[in-house]
Amino acid sequence: MNKTLTYLLIAIIAFLAGYYSYTLKNPHSKSQSENAQHPLQHQIVLGQAQNPKTQDQKGLEAISNAFAQQQSNVQVQASGQVKAILADDNDGSRHQKFILTLGDGLTVLVAHNIDLAPRIDQLKKGDRVEFNGEYEYNPKGGVIHWTHHDPKGIHENGWLKHQGQIYQ
Repeated sequence: MNKTLTYLLIAIIAFLAGYYSYTLKNPHSKSQSENAQHPLQHQIVLGQAQNPKTQDQKGLEAISNAFAQQQSNVQVQASGQVKAILADDNDGSRHQKFILTLGDGLTVLVAHNIDLAPRIDQLKKGDRVEFNGEYEYNPKGGVIHWTHHDPKGIHENGWLKHQGQIYQ
C-alpha cells in the first residue's frame, strides 16, 4: 500500500472515531431520522433512566384526553383535592357527591354510590381523595362514578381512598 493511501485510511478512521465519540457525548446533534428510535434504546445507549409516569399522572392524562375528546366510559385512577361537598342524591340509588379539582385544574363531580359502599363521613373541603372509577364526559369537567365494588362482578371494581382508608 502506498503512503498516500495509508494516510487517507488513517484520516478516515480518525474521523469516524471522532464522529462516534462526539455523537455519544452530544446525542441531540443527531439528525431527525436518527432520533426516531425507540426511547429505551436511548436509555441503554446514554445510560439515562427516564422517569416512568405514576398511576396518578396516567389517570390525569386519561381524564384530560377523555374531556378533550368528549369521551365517556373510561376507567381511570387518579386523585384530586375536594373543592366542594354537595348534598347527597337520594333519588334511586343514594350517592355521596363532591367536586374534586385535579392536578391540571379540571374539576370532576364524584358520585359515590353509598348503597353499595360506605360513605366518607369525615370528608372536608381541601382533603385529598384518590379514586378508581369510570369517567363520564360533561361540559363542566365530567363525572367519576363506579367508585364501589360491582355486586354482579361484571364491571371493574372501583374505590375511593381518603386518609389511608379505602371505601369500596
